[in-house]
Amino acid sequence: MGTLLIRGGRVVDPSQGIDRVDDVLVRDGLVVAIGHADTQPIGKADETIDATGLIVTPGLIDMHVHLREPGREEDETIETGTRAALAGGFTSVACIPNTEPPIDTQSTVEFIHQKAARADTCNVFVVGCVSRNREGKELADIGQLVEAGAVAFSDDGAPVYDAELMRRAFEYCRMFDKPILAHEEVLELSRGGVMHEGLVSLVMGLTGMPAAAEEVMIGRDVALAEVTGGRLHVMHVSTAGGVALIRAAKARGAHVTAEACPHHFTLTDESLRGFDSNYKMSPPLRTAADVEGIIAGIVDGTLDCIATDHAPHSREKKMLELDRAPFGILGLETAVGLAVTRLVATGRIGWPRLVEAMSTLPARILGVNRGTLRPGAVADITLIDPNLSWQVDVKSFLSKSVNSPFDRWTLKGRAVATIVGGRVKYRLDS
Repeated sequence: MGTLLIRGGRVVDPSQGIDRVDDVLVRDGLVVAIGHADTQPIGKADETIDATGLIVTPGLIDMHVHLREPGREEDETIETGTRAALAGGFTSVACIPNTEPPIDTQSTVEFIHQKAARADTCNVFVVGCVSRNREGKELADIGQLVEAGAVAFSDDGAPVYDAELMRRAFEYCRMFDKPILAHEEVLELSRGGVMHEGLVSLVMGLTGMPAAAEEVMIGRDVALAEVTGGRLHVMHVSTAGGVALIRAAKARGAHVTAEACPHHFTLTDESLRGFDSNYKMSPPLRTAADVEGIIAGIVDGTLDCIATDHAPHSREKKMLELDRAPFGILGLETAVGLAVTRLVATGRIGWPRLVEAMSTLPARILGVNRGTLRPGAVADITLIDPNLSWQVDVKSFLSKSVNSPFDRWTLKGRAVATIVGGRVKYRLDS
């Protein structure tokens, strides 16, 4: 495979406490050494990348991605979704199992792995279903799914509604040290909702989805995680109250982690005033106070990770009336720009915290051997230009869909090269 030298970049690796200008040497798909080639010989290379002025990080990991295949290939495929991931700087994604059929059998896990291998883009880690067919009636064959390679379990798109089933799921997953990635929603409170329940929904005459719908279910699942010792990961936290519940649970020592999505620390329910379905998502965009609560949770580590909830839908589906259009937006190709623009450039967090949230901690939560540049580690590496100003253009996206509310936004910071297993899989403008 040969050798690759990344020279003169600012290497940020929270797993080793590294934040300095340095060189990274890769040989045969593995990180060999980090050091200054001028003063500390680390070997010659077949290819050299000048990373002057760039941030060099362990490969970014998005632990919440909907690749749609099998069953909804009109929206996205494993190949198009993973190409979009590379363009966004992600070397690994975890695919969520609300496909058709859902990922609740060994054969479906194997299908995903085969399609990902054929695409030969980024790493695809599979999240299996908690319940058979995502119906919430009986547990999926968790042991068999683990044997097939599932790294976590979720019924995302819907909550696991039966509390007893969720308790047993925690107990089974604990046997395999796997987390449950939970979509937190009380359906009786949110049913029929289009957007956040508040002043804006009242003025617009639209049925709302109250913050309590999310917070009540977070409270339930935290309690079940505490009583079972299971590992709960709260997906797409959208309310300040939810952040407070998770913060309190962590203070008690509960095995709880959580994620925030870029749209939930960037946009508010005011965005829906134009009835644009590209702003329709679940959980919905909420208030400015909730946005500040999400950012505070990222700053203090209550929200461990930043994940995209990349949810592609074909143009025809999103062109429906607001109450009929599906929930969800694209996220892979704008995540880095939004995070840098909203969090780093504003001084809310530094680069080590951002890399921790988008690489180190997702790898740790999923239990995958990624998220580090330690010698001997798989050479998954992302190069980011922190000062690059660019305009979002959905027409240039590599995703199969274009349902992004950020079209024509100007953002700061972008991945310019994505390296997977020592191979450069993406270069900006290449």
